[in-house]
Amino acid sequence: MIKIEDLVTINKQFHKGIIINKSSLDFAVSSTKDTKDWIKQLAYIVRAILIDHVFEEGNKRTASALIMSILELQKLAYDPQKVDEIIIKIIKNNIISITNIRRMIKNAIS
Repeated sequence: MIKIEDLVTINKQFHKGIIINKSSLDFAVSSTKDTKDWIKQLAYIVRAILIDHVFEEGNKRTASALIMSILELQKLAYDPQKVDEIIIKIIKNNIISITNIRRMIKNAIS
């Protein structure tokens, strides 16, 4: 399960780890408890970071690092270029569907 403290630690690699939209992050983390599907859990968090801009700065880099970290923890090969493309596509198209974000993450797995 993804914890807020872990997300702050990731964000601190790129900025200061300052949360500016805690309610969205709290909602996303609590939503992960409703499913055992780790990709769906990841999709909830990624959506919050990218769409709701939960951190002061570094949201795109944080979301990208989170996806890659989780895929590495799952011992899955992935294409970093596809991960970057996912981030850009979610933002440019304002994708809010957990199902669509989940599918996009799954497609990054080699």
